[in-house]
Amino acid sequence: MRFVDKIRKVIRREVRIWEHRPIFLLGTVFVMAFCTVFYLSFLQDGVPSDVPIAVVDLDQSATSRNFCRQLDATQLGRVIPYEDFSRARMDLQGGRVTSVCVIPKGFNRDIQGQRQPQMSFYINGLYFLGGSLAWKDILTMVNLTSGAVQREVLRMKGVPESQMGGLLRPVDVDVHQIGNATMNYGAYLANMMLPGMLQMVIVIVMIYSLGIELKYGTGRHLLRSVDGDIYAALSGKLALYTALFTMIGWTLVFILYKWMHFPLAGSIGQMLLAMFLLVIASESVAVLIIGCVPVCRFALSIGALYSVLGLSLTGFTLPVEAMPGALRSLTWIYPLRFYYQFYVQAGIFGSGFGAWYPYVISLLAFCFLPFTVMKRLAHAYEYLDYERN
Repeated sequence: MRFVDKIRKVIRREVRIWEHRPIFLLGTVFVMAFCTVFYLSFLQDGVPSDVPIAVVDLDQSATSRNFCRQLDATQLGRVIPYEDFSRARMDLQGGRVTSVCVIPKGFNRDIQGQRQPQMSFYINGLYFLGGSLAWKDILTMVNLTSGAVQREVLRMKGVPESQMGGLLRPVDVDVHQIGNATMNYGAYLANMMLPGMLQMVIVIVMIYSLGIELKYGTGRHLLRSVDGDIYAALSGKLALYTALFTMIGWTLVFILYKWMHFPLAGSIGQMLLAMFLLVIASESVAVLIIGCVPVCRFALSIGALYSVLGLSLTGFTLPVEAMPGALRSLTWIYPLRFYYQFYVQAGIFGSGFGAWYPYVISLLAFCFLPFTVMKRLAHAYEYLDYERN
C-alpha cells in the first residue's frame, strides 16, 4: 500500500470517529467560537469607561465641586459621591467601587493660602485594571487642578500668558503609541489571547485524539490498518486536524484584522503564515507530550498545565526581560512566544523578511519534536504497555 493511500485510510477512519464522537468538533469549533465572541464583545468599546470612583467631599467648596465635575466628565471615571468615608470604605471592600478619593476639609482655603492640601486615595489593588485606571484618572485630574491653580497665581502676579506654559510645564512630552494609538484594550488583549486559546485547544484536543487510541485499546488496529507504519498513522491524523485548526486560525486572523480592523502594519498574508506555523508547532508539542507520557489522563493534565502557563510566559503582558532567569528559559518551549515576536515585527512594526524570519525558523523547529517519540508511541500502540484508566 502506498504511503498516500495509508494516509487517506487514516483520514477516513478519523472522520468516522468524529461522526461518533462530536466532542472533537465541540471542543474545537464551538470553544473557539465562544472565546472569540466573548473577548471581542467584552472588549468591544476598546477602552474601559465609567470606572466607579467614590469621592468623599469634606470641603464642599467651589473648587472641590469643580474637581468632582471634571473627574466625572472624563471617559474613564464615573464619580459616586459619598457623605462619609466609612460608607465609601465598605463599598470599596465590597467591590462596588474601585477607588476612594477623599477631599479634606479646608481644601480650597489651603490652596488659596498655598499651604499644599493633601488628598487621600484608596485603591483596590485586587481589581488590577479598574484600580490602575482609577488611579490614572484621579492623578490626571489632580495635576490639571494643580496647574489651574498655579495659572491663576501667575496671572495675578502679572505673568504673560505666553510664558505660563513654560513655567507650568517646563518639559513637554511627545508620546507616540506605536501599533495601538487609541489604546484599544481589545486590540491589545485579543491579538494574543485568542491565539493563546487556540494553542491550548490544539494541544488538549490532539493529546486526547492520540490518547484515546491507548485508552480504548484501538492503537493496534490503527497501526495494522497502515501495515504498522506509525508515520502514516500519525500523518493521517495530523493532516485532518491541521486542516481544521488552520481554518479556525485563519478565520481568527480575518476577524481580527479585516472585520474588527485591529492595527496591522504588515500584510494579512504574514499573519496567515504565522498562524499556520503556530498550528503545526502546537500539534508537534502535543505529539511530544503523549509520546513521552502515553497515558491519556496524565498527558491531558500535562498538556493543560503547559498551555495555561503559556499565556503568562508569552511576554505580551509582562516583558520576558523582566522575568526571573528560570522563567525566561521556559519561554523557549512555547510556540506562542515566537508567534508573538513574529506579530511584533510584522504586525506592529511592519518589518520585512529579515526581521521576522528567525521566528519562522523557531516555529518550524518544533516540528522535529514528534520524531523523537515516534518509536515509543508506536510501541505503546502495538503492545498497549500503559496504565489502563
